Amino acid sequence: MEKIRVKEIFDNVYSVDFGDGLKRIATKSLVPGKRVYGEKLVYSDSIEYRIWNPNKSKLGAAIINGLKKMPIKKGEKVLYLGASAGTTPSHVADIAENSLVYALEFAPRIMREFIDSCNERKNLIPVLGDANRPQDYSNIVEKVDVIFEDVAQPNQAEILVKNAKWFLKENGYAMISIKARSVDVTKNPREIFAEQKKILIEGGFEIVDEVNIEPFEKDHMMMVGIWKGN
Repeated sequence: MEKIRVKEIFDNVYSVDFGDGLKRIATKSLVPGKRVYGEKLVYSDSIEYRIWNPNKSKLGAAIINGLKKMPIKKGEKVLYLGASAGTTPSHVADIAENSLVYALEFAPRIMREFIDSCNERKNLIPVLGDANRPQDYSNIVEKVDVIFEDVAQPNQAEILVKNAKWFLKENGYAMISIKARSVDVTKNPREIFAEQKKILIEGGFEIVDEVNIEPFEKDHMMMVGIWKGN
C-alpha cells in the first residue's frame, strides 16, 4: 500500500501527497469501494479517499489553481446546475456528506448515465430540467446554501441569477464556471469574463473570488459570489 500524507485544505477537501511533488486533491469516499469515473482510491488511517481529477472537473481545477473561497461544506445544501455524468457532483456529495445535493441535467441520455454512476450516493438528488426555467423544478428543489453552475450556454450569468432568485438563501454563495467560448467565440475571453462578472454584480452578487482554470480548461474562469439579492 502506498504511503501518503493527507491534509484537510477545505471542509471535507484534502490535499494528498505521494512524495512526488505533484499537487493532488481528494474527497473522503461517501460510498467506499465505489468509483464514479475511474478515479484512484487511496487509503490513510483506514479512511478511503477518492483522488479528484482536475482534468475532468472545473471545481477540482479551481482548487488546484488556488481557489481561496470554497463555500461547499459539510451540512450545506447545494443546487448543482449542469450535472453531466456526475463526475464533479459525486465529489460535491462527498463534501456535503449529510446534506442534499440537487443535481440538474438537461439531457435525458446523460441523466441516465448520471443515475447509473451516482445512484448509491443517497444525498445526491438527480433532477431532469432546463436551468433556464427554474420554475419547472421549484416543486423539487428547496432553498439551498450554495449554487454551483457548469452550464455551456451564452447566458450563463443570467441563468445563475435566475436560479439564485428562486433557490439561494440570502447571503448564500454561488460558484460559476464561465466558459468564454460558449458566450461568444469572437470576443477576447477577458472581455467576456468582465461582462459576465458585471451581469452577476448587477443581478445581486458580490464577487469574492476569481480563478482562471487553465491549463485544465481553456478560456474558463471560476467565480465565487455572495447573494445579496436586488
